[in-house]
Amino acid sequence: MTGGASGIGRAIVELLEREGHEVTVLDVRNGFDVGDPTAWESVGAVELAFLNAGVTTGVEDLTAVSDDAYRRILGANLDGVVFGVRRLAAVMEAGSAIVVTASLAGIVGMERDPLYTLTKHGVIGFVRSVAAQLDARGIRVSAIAPGFTDTPLLGDESREAVGVPLLAAEDVAAAALRAARESEPGAVWVVQPGRTVQFRFPNVPGPR
Repeated sequence: MTGGASGIGRAIVELLEREGHEVTVLDVRNGFDVGDPTAWESVGAVELAFLNAGVTTGVEDLTAVSDDAYRRILGANLDGVVFGVRRLAAVMEAGSAIVVTASLAGIVGMERDPLYTLTKHGVIGFVRSVAAQLDARGIRVSAIAPGFTDTPLLGDESREAVGVPLLAAEDVAAAALRAARESEPGAVWVVQPGRTVQFRFPNVPGPR
């Protein structure tokens, strides 16, 4: 479990522990940098893996985004998923599953943080594209795409500005566990207050 020290990640940890599972938390708070490829070399096989670490820039104006903020969000949101899936695909056994926390911002545009939206679109595209080769190894990878969730990542100011019902972290955790157990390879589950549904991507137009 990456990003398991707070928010959605912590809720997933607590849900798994209530079910009697042993959970290993990999989080920047305990010194694990998901964006460092060497950190993943010590990670071994697990039955279920939840790649949940993520950050925002908190900046809407692209001209105000610093180079450091750009590199930070790429490292946490994209590199952490790519390096994590790469390592897990090499060590996990058949019958295992990986769930990646994306966002509704990975399916639609979100003007309030364009770089966060960029990374979540990338996460969903990556999960959908790598699913077949992991399935050939007997490993299912899927993603969840929650809407606005009441976690520290959102921040007090953003909570007031959202103007829509917020998800509880516990609801997203339940959706993540459902995705781990029920998903077809490459599935993306949209999580909104009161509903969790598998998103069906429209077909692109073919040649005339």
